[in-house]
Amino acid sequence: MNLVGIDTLAKAPLAAGDVFVGGRWRAASDDRTFPLYDPATGDLVREVSTASADDARAAVEAATAAAVGWRATPARRRSEILYDAFRLMREHTDPLARLIVLENGKAYRDAVAEVGYAAEFFRWFAEEAVRIGSSFGDAPGGGYRHVVRKHPVGVTAFVTPWNFPAAMATRKIAPALAAGCPVLLKPAPDTPLTALAVAALLTAAGLPDGLLNVLPTDRAPEVVTAWLDDERVRKFSFTGSTATGKLLLEQAARHVVNVTMELGGNAPFIVCADADIDAAVRGAMDAKMRGGGEVCIAANRFYVHASVAAEFTEKFGAAMTEVRTGPGLEDGVTLGPMINAAAVDKIRSLVDDAIARGAQVAARGTVPDGPGHYHPATVLTGVPDDARILHEEVFGPAAPLTTFTDEDEMLARANATVHGLASYVYSRDVARALRIAERLEAGMVGLNRGLLSDPAAPFGGVKQSGLGREGGREGIEAFLETQYIALDWPTT
Repeated sequence: MNLVGIDTLAKAPLAAGDVFVGGRWRAASDDRTFPLYDPATGDLVREVSTASADDARAAVEAATAAAVGWRATPARRRSEILYDAFRLMREHTDPLARLIVLENGKAYRDAVAEVGYAAEFFRWFAEEAVRIGSSFGDAPGGGYRHVVRKHPVGVTAFVTPWNFPAAMATRKIAPALAAGCPVLLKPAPDTPLTALAVAALLTAAGLPDGLLNVLPTDRAPEVVTAWLDDERVRKFSFTGSTATGKLLLEQAARHVVNVTMELGGNAPFIVCADADIDAAVRGAMDAKMRGGGEVCIAANRFYVHASVAAEFTEKFGAAMTEVRTGPGLEDGVTLGPMINAAAVDKIRSLVDDAIARGAQVAARGTVPDGPGHYHPATVLTGVPDDARILHEEVFGPAAPLTTFTDEDEMLARANATVHGLASYVYSRDVARALRIAERLEAGMVGLNRGLLSDPAAPFGGVKQSGLGREGGREGIEAFLETQYIALDWPTT
């Protein structure tokens, strides 16, 4: 299969099957499939091969066989392959974006942005591949030398979510390959086709067989357990819910597998009394509505100073009301469907709970008639502290607003969560903004900015929002082991 086949992924099962192991397309070991649905209509897109535990073990074999050659491949060659993947991904932005819209539902403009973001991980880590450093020096006491080397950690296994099916894959794949590690990838069953397209893209870029193995499946526990029970798998990275992450951490602990976890969020969005309200509204739309709000770093709780609450509510409500909801490929649509019916039910239950506790609907958009998993853009005011929507990840286009007058009290409320992934602060006073940011228990903070993610910056959280960082210089370190050699070499 080559990149010309991206469009065919959406139309029919591949002749050989959808499991990609050892550079070859194959059916599941027992020929089972699972259905993939279009969230905009609820219609069946097609049946997809569902990998089994046997397929998972075969993928480990393929990755292990490829590991020795890849580890010995010069960093410059690894870099060239990743850069070619970046170039090819950018050249095929439209078909990749359309594939994302088909299985994820997000608006086309968001899907195009995701493809660009995903491609940048290939470019960034193509550059980092040639900068993996070692050191050599004298022992302080004399008589011998210190040699410190960086080696690839080994076979890596990834589980990625459905909300960014391209970017969450490339954010893990790119640094692993740059570091010299082969990859096992289990994409979310809601969005397997984009991951298969990434495999086709890397194959076209010249990646040797066995270095990327993609196993779509609806029987994740079988596949992941087969990987975590195999001592040849030395690195595991997961992006998803905190509850699932805790279970996977227990499994990984059995063989002391190196882990990176990017888990749930509950991001506060803070608007100070001196904020530029128009800028804060633009930032709020970015932080809340990117990807339909189905984003781990989405603004989840809004704390607005009482002195500017009326102005912010009016302008933010107007912006949310103007959101056009519909199928992601329709012209002018900025909010597509949610991923499935269960997602809509969860958002609706949080909104209904807040209203039952005394919150008011300040603004609400519209949704199209007919099928599809839609929820209107919604702004709530007067949300009490005991409302579930302030304590649970919304993962959708509903924004609860509360007010504050005291900075210390607001910070106590903002930090009163087990999560600590992202936060946002708007203030014209840089000193105030930095003071608040430094007191927020979050791995990332946007100051007067509603978009945080950047392949060149470390992404990750504190508390129960995860372990480790992805992206930036830190991203490749997660796939490297440090080896110290004491060299008996006289210093005089």
